[in-house]
Amino acid sequence: MDYDYIIVGAGSAGCTVAYRLGADATSRILVLEAGGSDRSPVIQIPLTWGLILKNRLFDWNYFTEQEPGFDQRRIECARGKVIGGSSSINGMAYGRGARQDYDHWAYDLGLTGWSYDDVLPYFKRSESWEEGASALRGGEGPLVVKRLHYQDSLVDAFLQATQQAGYPLNSDYNGASVEGFGPMQATIRKGRRWSAASAYLRPAVARGNVTVRTGSTVSRVILDGQKAIGVEILREGKTEKIFAAREVILAGGVINSPQLLMLSGIGDPAQLQEHGIPVQANLPGVGRNLHDHIVCDLKWRRTSPGPLHRVMRLDRIGMDVLRTWLFGTGLSGAIPAAAVGLVRSQPELDLPDTQLILAAAPMTAGPYLKPFIQPYVDAFGIKGVYLTPESRGHVQLASPDPRAPVRIQQNFLATESDRRAVREMVKRMREIGAQPPLRPYIAEELAPGPAVCRDEEVDSFIRRTAITLHHPVGTCKMARADDPMAVLDEQMRVRGIDQLRVVDGSAIPRTVRAATNGPIIMMAEKAADLILGKKTKL
Repeated sequence: MDYDYIIVGAGSAGCTVAYRLGADATSRILVLEAGGSDRSPVIQIPLTWGLILKNRLFDWNYFTEQEPGFDQRRIECARGKVIGGSSSINGMAYGRGARQDYDHWAYDLGLTGWSYDDVLPYFKRSESWEEGASALRGGEGPLVVKRLHYQDSLVDAFLQATQQAGYPLNSDYNGASVEGFGPMQATIRKGRRWSAASAYLRPAVARGNVTVRTGSTVSRVILDGQKAIGVEILREGKTEKIFAAREVILAGGVINSPQLLMLSGIGDPAQLQEHGIPVQANLPGVGRNLHDHIVCDLKWRRTSPGPLHRVMRLDRIGMDVLRTWLFGTGLSGAIPAAAVGLVRSQPELDLPDTQLILAAAPMTAGPYLKPFIQPYVDAFGIKGVYLTPESRGHVQLASPDPRAPVRIQQNFLATESDRRAVREMVKRMREIGAQPPLRPYIAEELAPGPAVCRDEEVDSFIRRTAITLHHPVGTCKMARADDPMAVLDEQMRVRGIDQLRVVDGSAIPRTVRAATNGPIIMMAEKAADLILGKKTKL
């Protein structure tokens, strides 16, 4: 065999698993990545994240099918095609979710070993929190996590407004409670994005027993009967087979992992036969259970320019980026999403179901070329994120060609419960925006605008403008054997196929109340122990 382990995908999960498995110096590990290097300054400088999102850089360039709940719009579905995967193109937000999210997995869904108490050691092992280790936070892990300190008086005014609207402050929403408002936590180290590649993959490669091959599209998993023994790849116009002695680990993400399973004959027989793919394992849940956090923005024009607007003249922002690159200081070392809170869209709920994020400046506006010319109207906004969707979509093959994009149908806002929650979320955002501490900063409401008042008008605004927050999960879900949509067991093994696991966000059975990068890294930390037969304890 060529390697002991083959990991498909150098994203958050793949980097993490490679690092942990590579601690055994006798193991030979291959990481295959379809994209290229993550060394670009556009990736490394936090503020230039807006350019990545706006221009779809380092991205698979996926779009959904027409979405009925979003006025038949096709919604972009950014997924990282680069070393580090989506951790190299995301907004760097770090979250874990609520204790109850994981207890639901364990006690309601029957996934033994996935309660909050079970996963907390892996969250702690993964992170290096700026305040050091505690009962709930890790202080010596690879993933650097810090509070954002964006210097703008608007941030303090916003936090005062949330209090006057009746919400508590919470200095650490990844601690004992998720509810309330406080500074955003982000994976940034010394003014640089701290992706899974920086935290895990480069140290793993430095040991000498982890090999990374970029530009490698995996076309199928090679099976010997009901056992995975390797993969077939397309690289530089050639087809190559590579074999693994112990396991093949799919870490391609919520879109690519189910696609690869289906290309390998693992999935719904009816869909596989439609594309002439022989059935190797009857798992109709492959590609199903797709769900995602959606975001709807409210925007206000500022009465006077904020600090980022003032520095966005080309010569000034150029110097600021250079200072951040060389010394880790400057506005470019952070993003203006400076404060965040989890709240309940409706008072009768037991737990928060929405997240409200202050965007203290437009995040996709570029610099202007001439002095003294206004580049754009300076504005700020509140991003409302719906965290607990009932609606479910799917990923389906469009072609047996591994290079052909799959069909993605999210089915956003397919239920009345989801529609009501997002409508109520918009009301909560407007209530905060109407508080006295924010009045000195607001010239006018830009979106949805003061004329939009009635519920049906708010609903129309949501359908026209809402998008994904890029946290899709669930398309190869872990579930009990009696669940007809089960793809993986509680050890992330593909049911019916030996030596094959899926370790990424597609394994999540039900999403959590957080950005998903942190939970996916936690799951990969735990998966490495499951593969090695170890257990990390508190």
